Amino acid sequence: MIRSKAALISSVVILGISMYLFFPFPDNVLLDARSTFMSFPIRDHNGYVLLGIMGSVLFIIAMILLVAGMKKYRIRTIILVVIVYAVLPRFLITVYQETLANGISAISYDNNGECNFESVGESLLNGECKFVLHNRSNKDVSFELEFIDTLFMEDEVRMESLMNLSGPYSITIEANCEKSINLKGLLDATDIPKRIESGTSNDVHFKLIEGNNTRVL
Repeated sequence: MIRSKAALISSVVILGISMYLFFPFPDNVLLDARSTFMSFPIRDHNGYVLLGIMGSVLFIIAMILLVAGMKKYRIRTIILVVIVYAVLPRFLITVYQETLANGISAISYDNNGECNFESVGESLLNGECKFVLHNRSNKDVSFELEFIDTLFMEDEVRMESLMNLSGPYSITIEANCEKSINLKGLLDATDIPKRIESGTSNDVHFKLIEGNNTRVL
């Protein structure tokens, strides 16, 4: 079944290195990515991401070594490794958050937020954002939340960050609690010429601020 232990060990080491390069904690490493491969950002708004390309190459090399190290069950092994590689970071983060993490480090987000904007005047919009945050620690966590735009159009039209016009938003989540957040605001965008007039965004991201500590989710 095993052809070369050296190739298999090298494959595991290289996979570990490539995972470390873009481990999705404490921040969302794919936030500004325009194109990705596995967990690696290949291109963002500034162009190609060299480190992401290197990570992708390392991942492919690891797969080649994995195949070279196996006598049979190669396809099954590759499929299993890809699944584990995709799931393992989230599992490790959850374990850490439920055991050692505190403060905003213990907050998780399922990336299923939604923001709606509706024009109600020449420079006024009604904004509403809904999302769910989970405090996995054994202590209450309080922080401020600031919305960030993730995908700028070529003319840099602002959308989610308009919600900051009625911020900052102070939020407290009780210990071991999942909380549905619903934030509303009447937004005066008079001084923001490049902005959305109305619409919905399902790609909602934000920054959590706790004293001098921040996280981007």
